[in-house]
Amino acid sequence: MSERGERTIEPSSAAKRSAGVSAPRPGGNRPERVYAPDFLTELFRNPLDPGYADAAAARRSRSPEAPQGWRAWPARSVSLVVVVVLGFLFAVAYRQTMADEPGRSKARSGLVAQIKDRVSETDRLSVRADELREEVSRQRDAALSGSAAAQLRNLEASTGLGRVRGDGVVVRLADAPGNQDAVTGAGAGPPRVLYTDLQGVANALWSAGAEAIAINGQRLTSTSTIRLAGETILVDFRPVTGPYEVSAIGPGSLERRFEASRSAALMREVSQKTGMSFGVREAEDLTLPAAPEPQLRYAKPSVSPSPSASGVRSGSPGPSGSGPTSSPSGGGR
Repeated sequence: MSERGERTIEPSSAAKRSAGVSAPRPGGNRPERVYAPDFLTELFRNPLDPGYADAAAARRSRSPEAPQGWRAWPARSVSLVVVVVLGFLFAVAYRQTMADEPGRSKARSGLVAQIKDRVSETDRLSVRADELREEVSRQRDAALSGSAAAQLRNLEASTGLGRVRGDGVVVRLADAPGNQDAVTGAGAGPPRVLYTDLQGVANALWSAGAEAIAINGQRLTSTSTIRLAGETILVDFRPVTGPYEVSAIGPGSLERRFEASRSAALMREVSQKTGMSFGVREAEDLTLPAAPEPQLRYAKPSVSPSPSASGVRSGSPGPSGSGPTSSPSGGGR
């Protein structure tokens, strides 16, 4: 203790060594300087921090049976609960699906039966319409003179309202097989026949000189349409299914001119890339049926025209002398 009551602490020998303090030699009066190990030597000698060892010892001394809320649940128990809940949901969904399956199957079967009945009824009516058309033709020929009847038959054949026979070509198109590799058809479109393909073939046949064309027995006229409804191709509102055969009657050069057309070249390229079937062959003594009677609508002038604000009655010719003209509203190619 000093005179002011303060306590003086002498450094220990270890502190003296760490600070580089000289210690007296046992056998002499000259002190010997002792150096502490450097930081890298101490790091390699004791690489683990003492705090890690203390934390590991505390974790070992902690009781594993002491629960600490829901976080102490084992992971296996949580996984088991999740699996049980998912299995229950799948079981309920499967049971509900199987319970509703008879109703869906019954409704589907009913729709299929209705479609088949309507198709059969349509075919029967078409056959009856052909028979009546032939009967009308016979009665008409009997009533008219020979030259007038021949001229009328020629007009019916050229407009598609009469059955025709002759030589021509048949163009056949079919979808690619179901196991066709999708890689080979990349960039060439779907491997099935589109309604635009039938449109292109029919237009190319008309351009090549065809006089009469039919697609799967459906005769084409100036008001015929080839369009798509869902996944079905319609020709004059009647469905056609593949393979598709486009029959055409025309001159002897019809096949050569069609093969040289752009549509035929495009279809050959598409068939090579997608696996679709495309072929052209000559056919002798083709018979193409008559098309149904078209139902055309014409514009008619008003019965009682009302005067307009300018004093000119509506429906009267204008200054140019052009009045209302009657034109069919049916669409063409």
